[in-house]
Amino acid sequence: MTLPQAAINPATGKARMAIYLQDAHPIREGMAFAQYAEAKGFEAVWQAESRLVREATVPMAAFASVTSSIKVGSGVVDCWSRNPARLAATFSTLDDLAPGRVILGIGAWWDPLAQKVGISRAKPLRAMREIVNAVRALLNNENVTFNGEFVHFDGIELDYVYQDRRAKDVPIYIGATGMQMMELTGEIADGVVLNYLVSPDYNKQAMQALQTGADKAGRSIDTIDRPQLVVCSVHEDRQTALDMAREMVTQYLGQQPHIMKASGVPQSLLDKVGEVLTWPATHEQVTKASKLVPDEIVQMLTASGTPSEARQQVKHYIENGATCPILYPLGDVHAMIDAFADWDGN
Repeated sequence: MTLPQAAINPATGKARMAIYLQDAHPIREGMAFAQYAEAKGFEAVWQAESRLVREATVPMAAFASVTSSIKVGSGVVDCWSRNPARLAATFSTLDDLAPGRVILGIGAWWDPLAQKVGISRAKPLRAMREIVNAVRALLNNENVTFNGEFVHFDGIELDYVYQDRRAKDVPIYIGATGMQMMELTGEIADGVVLNYLVSPDYNKQAMQALQTGADKAGRSIDTIDRPQLVVCSVHEDRQTALDMAREMVTQYLGQQPHIMKASGVPQSLLDKVGEVLTWPATHEQVTKASKLVPDEIVQMLTASGTPSEARQQVKHYIENGATCPILYPLGDVHAMIDAFADWDGN
């Protein structure tokens, strides 16, 4: 089966590919990875911001400063901890550095982390709608008055003094996991950042929710870009690849059991893992719990194995709605990039 048109880079005829970086590597090493991915035809590098360890915009600026064509996205900043006016100014600044290459990926964060830092995630759908609309208006060079429940603007704008006044080409993608947020994304966002460690079958529900939201706005789901985070562990030895991914899968089974259940993970396994892990889980707990996780669960939730096996699993995500896999590398980053460079989907 050939890849859907939305998943093909029209300039090269190859599959659209992106790389995802968290905090596993020094930022300067990440800069080199971004350069290597660009040279190999990858279209984007996305920087994580989830735990309290590395915020996204500083490494994004670093990646943009040493590249010339690859897009740079936040995967994803949360909607609560930055004032939306400052959020717009931050991404306007990034666009100054890399015009037309910056993507604002934004999400609703997660508990218990948000709660532990004093943030209530009450009414996330309302908050996301207000924040996305307000930030977009500022980036569009509008003077904005907004009297919402979460956004309060009184005739403000990005008040440029020393640069050309222009709209900034910064698309807004929502990192949605739950189906209500997915529906809102289909209604208001330029794109969705689909989550990782979900099964391809989970994507079918996501596509239905996106379509429902798109219908509300009178637009086609085809206008909504759908990159997807995919944990990718590549090694010539299949078992080595699976073992590299197993601990990450285990940690997610403990942290996000509702998502794992929606992806088809048996409740019995979730219960067993939950008996071992606390939050935040220690490395020793994760290692102990990982011994409970069979190979078939690792393969269902990740693209792990030999290069050929990993490519086939990524293809399943594309066939179920993803337009651009955002590969989260475990192990040798260069080997993973090489495994997908110039891939045509076969």
